[in-house]
This record gives sequence, structure tokens and C-alpha cells, in this order.
Amino acid sequence: MEGNMDQRESTLPLESNQNSQEALAAYVQQIAKLVRGQRAQRGMTRKVLSQHSGISERYLAQVETGKANMSVSLLWRIAEAMNVGLSDILPYSSLTYNRPDPVLKLLDGLSPEQHQQAYDLLQQTFSVDKEIDSQIQDRGIALIGLRGAGKSTLGQLLASGLGIPFIRLSDVIEQLGGFDLQELLTLFGQKAYRKLERQAIDYVREHYDRVVLEIGGSLVSEKDTYGYVLNHFYTVWVKAQPEEHMSRVMAQGDLRPMAASQKAMDDLKLILTEREPYYREANTLLDTSGRSVDECAAEIINKCTPAQPIQASS
Repeated sequence: MEGNMDQRESTLPLESNQNSQEALAAYVQQIAKLVRGQRAQRGMTRKVLSQHSGISERYLAQVETGKANMSVSLLWRIAEAMNVGLSDILPYSSLTYNRPDPVLKLLDGLSPEQHQQAYDLLQQTFSVDKEIDSQIQDRGIALIGLRGAGKSTLGQLLASGLGIPFIRLSDVIEQLGGFDLQELLTLFGQKAYRKLERQAIDYVREHYDRVVLEIGGSLVSEKDTYGYVLNHFYTVWVKAQPEEHMSRVMAQGDLRPMAASQKAMDDLKLILTEREPYYREANTLLDTSGRSVDECAAEIINKCTPAQPIQASS
């Protein structure tokens, strides 16, 4: 009996150590997921993140797969390069709760489809009414969404139908910054780019009474700037299926996705997954998949002019 007791006591530290290692491994995987997600939200390549963090692309890949031995200083450099707080890439520990949250416990057991149903129900019950008002209507329309959704083509047709200017925010950013977008990001990093992005929106509002504004899909990663857009424009999430996004990008002459199509598709789906909760804050969703641009434009024009519906000209 005594021998058995000694043996049992000697195994406890080993079991405890094993549990700690498993918990640590799970925590590291959560960090990896958050880093991947934040990078995806901002549309940053590992190459750009490497340049501005001073961390090699290879090591960043290990961080994003949970295989790296991470330090606080390394994570801080990654967060700084992405213009986010360190807390944004560290998991929120459930140990900080004094008691279990019954809502979180319920959600934890749901499938992805049930998560979406729960989100829709909660939004209908508790969200602020997102119907257009006359003040926002007078300030124009902002189109958000991933590249390849059809924002440019749709925006030009909308502007023509409403008799107002069409402006690409990227053009204003380049005009104010003196470089093209890629050069701005490469030379000055996320923080400077996001500051210029906000200045560009202010410029548009100061110089135009009402516009159709095409906005880059990664703007939603900046909470304050995106909130400003939501408060001052009738915001439309222009959405398409991932396959249509990809085909439209390649049709525009960018054949880079073709070189590694599966990886490009996986990256695209990750970006959409990370940004979708923010895109859903828009006033309305417009799915362009399998639809003509005239049909899509007419739908938005009718929503923006409810008193006197206008049909988009072909």
C-alpha cells in the first residue's frame, strides 16, 4: 500500500506538467491564429510584415503556425509593425472570469452555421437601427469589400445614376502621400499609411458634398476610421463568392494568384473570414455573385432614394 502511494504521488507532477504543456501549446496556437488574423485583416504579406518588424519571413511563418519559441519582445515587434496593440494578438484568458459566462458557454457548443444564426438573432434584437437617414443620405455612399467584388464598376454606375462624383479612396491617398499604395506601405509602414488613409477621408468630406466612395477592404481593421465611415456614409458591403473574387482579380490583369492558386484561395478565404464581422456592420449587404452590374446598381440606388426609386441606366 505504501509503495503504491509513493508511486501515485510521484506521477502527479508528471501529469501536472503534461497538462501545463498541453495548455501552453493550445495558448501558442491561439496566438498564432490571432497573428494570422490581424495580418489578414490588414492585407499585409509576410514580406511586408518582415520588413517592418525586423523578423524573418521564415520565423514569421513559424509564429503563424505555432511552431516558434515566442518572446514578449518579439510579439511586441509584430504588433507594432501591424499597428495593433499587443493585447490584440494575445488570447483573452477565461481564467480572468470570476464565473462562467452562460452565453459564451452556449456559443462554444454551436456549429459555425449555428454561430451565424445566433449572430443574426442577436443583431436583430440588440443592434442599433442601421436604416438610412436623410443626413447620411446627403453625404453619399461608401463601398467596402474585398478586391474583386466589383466595387469600381458598380461605383461608377452608381455615381452616374445618382449624378454625383465617383472617387477611389486609394487615388486620394496616393495624391496626398506622393507615392502609390504599395510604395507607401513598404516605405512607411502600417501606422503612417492608416494615418494618411484617415486624412484622405477627411479630404473627401471637405471637398465634396456627396460622392460614391470606393474604399479599400482593409480599412475595416482600423476601428476609429471605420466607425467614422459608418457614421458619415451610407455604407454598402459589396460581396462575392471567393471564386468570383479570384477570377475578377485575374481578369484585371493580376495573374499572381494563378501561380499558387490553392494558397491564394486559402489566403483569400482567411481574409474574408477575419473581416466579415466588420463588413457586416455596413448599412446593407450587396452580393454581386452571378448578377449584372446594372441589377446591383439599381438595388442600391433604390435603397438610397426610397421616396423616388431610380432605375440604373444600361
